[in-house]
Amino acid sequence: MENTSELLEYLNRTVPCYAGMIYNDNGMWKGTNPLVNTLPLFIIQLTIVILVTRLFLLVFEPLQQPRFIAEVIGGMSLGPSGLGRFDIFTNELFPVGSFLVLDPMAHFALIHYAFLLGLEMDLPTIRCTGQKALTVAIAGFILPLAMGSGLFFLFGAHTDSKVGFMFWASALTVTGSSVLPHLLETLKILHTETGKTALSSSLINDICSWVLLALSISVSGKMGATHWSMLSTAAFLLFCIYYLRPSLSWLIHRKPEGHPHSEFHLCCFLAIGVGLCGVLTDACGTHPVIGAFVFGMSMPKGEVESSIVDRVEGFVSGILMPVFFAAVGHRVDVYGIANGLPWAMVGLVVVLACLAKVLSTVFAGYLCGMKCKEAVTLGVVMNTKSLLALLILEVGIEQKALTTQTYTVMVVAVLVMTMIVTPIILATQRESSFVMYKRRTIQKSRPNEDLRVLACVHGQHNLPAIINLLEALNATRDSHIHVFALQLIELIGRASAIRVVQQSSKTLSRNLGNPETDQIVATLENYGRRNDFVSVHQLLVRSAYSTMDEEICSIAEEKRAAFIILPFHKRQGIVGEILEETNLAIRDVNENVLASAPCSVGILINRGLAHTANLASRVVMLYFGGPDDREALSLAWRIAKNPDVTLSVVRFLPTGKSLASILEPMDFMSRPHEVVAVNIERERERQLDDAYLDKFRTAMETNTSTQYVEMSLENEEETVTAIKSMDRCHDLFIVGRGGGATSPLTAGLADWCDCPELGAVGDILITSEHSSAFAVLVVQQYGMLGPRQSVDRSGSTTSSLTYREDIGSRAWSRPSVEEDGRIDSFFSRRTENIHDY
Repeated sequence: MENTSELLEYLNRTVPCYAGMIYNDNGMWKGTNPLVNTLPLFIIQLTIVILVTRLFLLVFEPLQQPRFIAEVIGGMSLGPSGLGRFDIFTNELFPVGSFLVLDPMAHFALIHYAFLLGLEMDLPTIRCTGQKALTVAIAGFILPLAMGSGLFFLFGAHTDSKVGFMFWASALTVTGSSVLPHLLETLKILHTETGKTALSSSLINDICSWVLLALSISVSGKMGATHWSMLSTAAFLLFCIYYLRPSLSWLIHRKPEGHPHSEFHLCCFLAIGVGLCGVLTDACGTHPVIGAFVFGMSMPKGEVESSIVDRVEGFVSGILMPVFFAAVGHRVDVYGIANGLPWAMVGLVVVLACLAKVLSTVFAGYLCGMKCKEAVTLGVVMNTKSLLALLILEVGIEQKALTTQTYTVMVVAVLVMTMIVTPIILATQRESSFVMYKRRTIQKSRPNEDLRVLACVHGQHNLPAIINLLEALNATRDSHIHVFALQLIELIGRASAIRVVQQSSKTLSRNLGNPETDQIVATLENYGRRNDFVSVHQLLVRSAYSTMDEEICSIAEEKRAAFIILPFHKRQGIVGEILEETNLAIRDVNENVLASAPCSVGILINRGLAHTANLASRVVMLYFGGPDDREALSLAWRIAKNPDVTLSVVRFLPTGKSLASILEPMDFMSRPHEVVAVNIERERERQLDDAYLDKFRTAMETNTSTQYVEMSLENEEETVTAIKSMDRCHDLFIVGRGGGATSPLTAGLADWCDCPELGAVGDILITSEHSSAFAVLVVQQYGMLGPRQSVDRSGSTTSSLTYREDIGSRAWSRPSVEEDGRIDSFFSRRTENIHDY
């Protein structure tokens, strides 16, 4: 009887008919249809699929939906759910026989897509996952696993498949880690605690989904060989971990540094590695995509990985994957989704499938102490799917574990649960996802208010100068300092895959395994232990240099920082030598942060101070006027309260001749209004400077370690001479960047700046040779009315802001104190009282 049933099934099967020729012999001149043969038909199919998917991408782009949503719907529009319902379209362009070519090409695309997913997987980030993200990931895996299994038996009870529930369950456990970063960035919640938790949890979920997929494929085979399939696949995985990855690392590092790998080597890695690993896992009884994914994870991160991604990603996503979307679209039949079942049951299954991960994640987030709204947002975001879910379903229908009906239901559920994420988040999102804060400058802070500083660290060499500056800032019982130490690590390869991990110092040190990172963590931890009134919070960001400034600004706003410390892009090896370039990409990062920072910014340059002293005990603030100099004075004001520090504030005043010279190039007759505006602006800035300096001097009356001096100079040459004469007298120079105001003593120097991001005065201090060791801090104040425009390479400021500050009704007058011009003699004398000046 069993043989009879098999014979009837064999006789009743559908046999596709197709042409045996690959291409036409004499074309249409013999009267044949050009689309009958294999190659012309495949080319036309590929062209149609690419055009349709691109069209849907344009349609869905304003809706802020993930890219794969538009591509899958584009593929469905060519299948039985769209144009495929018309016989003329199906018979001419997508006949049944053509899938003998489309299906292998679709799976070939899946193999290379799985390889790219493996390359993107960041295992060190997974090891750094915190307790909250781990709890959310486990909860977001267990409940969807159970829900998917139960829904399959409820909906597909009439099917003969016994293992289809595993593929449903695997698809529901997926959270699109490849889709999530871009979606979170679009929704402006990437740098919130919710976004970081979602990113970390999604990586764990996807790893678990891959393991579950391998088990599902093994179980769906012949039962007698299931255990052998599992054992052999596990042996392959161990081989890749302990032998393949070290071998690949050895081969890659054999190449001398600075000599990139040839195209031949890259092709060998791609063709032999992906193909051979895919064949091995297929022979083990799982699937080629498992081997390709594991090989991608085995590739060492670095230059080779980046080169492979650059060469392969565009071809896979632009040419190969549209074939996969066409195959998916022709298997999805929305019109036959009920197939004898009530539509209410179909809707119930889709709704419950969408709610599985949301409910589990909300519950886990609430247990971890998250607010109700944050937990709901996390649950909705974690419900985002990616192509991995469709890959699992594709393997399931290929293994005959899923029918067309069960496959269609889950594909529709995946699309629905991903498409509703963006509108739900946007509907519940307020105007700002960040906690708003007002203290964006040090000048506007209250006298005893805690100072929140974001200190950026590119390497261990940045730490000594940063710690010296933080110690000089004088943390006290009444005014604590909250330091957010942000380690910046370049993300090589897929620059769009932003990863942000923020953990405790112990977790970072234990899990990252990077010697330099471990040293940075230990140094900052020791600094925090030595200071009772300093709290150090360590953060880590992996990002491409092109997006690193966005990371810094977003984290500064999230942490409500009042001041950002940026390391300079140059380093000094021996005291007295001119600084040398280290990484020009860091310079671009600094310039972009200056242009869009949400608070005040300081660029810290170390000219050997870290090698000679533990504390910058002799500090000088060079005051030329303007908002940046007032912010620099606010910082110096705080340093002046440190009993171990002596502070000198030197105000540079232009004489009458220099004031007149700055207006000479202007045409008074043709642009009289501009002259009046400039004079009014300069007078207003002078009043603000006088008022703030008078306030500072009054506050420092009893501080015997603080000096105030005014110098009257005539031109830029005297300015340069005065600054250079301060060599060997001070450990730390604090200067304003010079934006928002123009001083006649520095106006001409801007055209000769080698580093315009430092301003004219800062550039003098770092480009000249000096015989002493010191540090320079260049300060830019946050613009109250909008972002500050950056300074272009020529040194000219592209625009400045109007700073509104309340002068008050009191008539301020500048003290009539003048220096005798003997610059050298000033720095050799000290005074016990500020009124002596």
